Amino acid sequence: MLPRNGADAGEELIATGRAAVGRLTKRTIDAAEIKAKDYFIFDDELPGFGVRVMPSGRKIFVLQYRASRRARRCTLGHYPALTVEQARIRAGKTLAQVWDGKDPSAEKQAFAAAPDVAALSTRFQDTHCKDRLKPSTRRQYVYLLDKFIVPEIGRIKVADVTRADIANLQHKLAKNPDRANKVMVVLSKMFNLAEVWGLRQDGSNPCRHLQKFKEVRRERFLTAEEMRRLGETLTMAEEAKLCSPYAIAAFRLLILTGARLGEIRDCKWDYVFLDRGIIRLPD
Repeated sequence: MLPRNGADAGEELIATGRAAVGRLTKRTIDAAEIKAKDYFIFDDELPGFGVRVMPSGRKIFVLQYRASRRARRCTLGHYPALTVEQARIRAGKTLAQVWDGKDPSAEKQAFAAAPDVAALSTRFQDTHCKDRLKPSTRRQYVYLLDKFIVPEIGRIKVADVTRADIANLQHKLAKNPDRANKVMVVLSKMFNLAEVWGLRQDGSNPCRHLQKFKEVRRERFLTAEEMRRLGETLTMAEEAKLCSPYAIAAFRLLILTGARLGEIRDCKWDYVFLDRGIIRLPD
């Protein structure tokens, strides 16, 4: 049972001072004297409901209660932005939660300490991106996170991100379907890890059931005529010394192997086995 006047606040409350005034009213708060130290004025009708008077003159509505045998104090709002009766209603609703076995103050603290998407992005980059991805893929992930994801939903708590939030972001990127789909890949993986790390409930990935955009394939193969003209152009450039022989050799390797540009650009002699006619690229 909650004692009247918030007497459970303990030694800290005694040290800062307290007073009881019957029913807390606007007149009482307006007449409250400004002192060198902050102190409390408590209502005699609603247990634990009161106002904290600061040396600066600020007045803050508070509620003191016990939860799990521990004294708690939560802020209800600032006076006069919040009227006495509005604060009294808030205090009553909060006490009702306490009587139902909840601890609003602890829940509020837990929410404030909970990571937002920006913090999740940092952890995702420092662990998964750094340890599991190739450098080129990692750079792409970091770019998408910093350019599109964090600016849009970075301030939302990880546990509070909804499917609607993700769908809204997807819609904003609709003009570039390829980019939008890549962003969805990053988000889906990041929120899967959020579940693994205990930041969201299992099976709550907000990217689920959201369909990717249809992409226009831009890949095609050179025709025999185009291949002939390219070969002649490379030979002409080589004989006329119009560019580096290494660049010409790289183009020829790209044509012959079908490898990616970065794979040929970053190729090392350690990967080349001339006697077997192969290049073994590391994973």
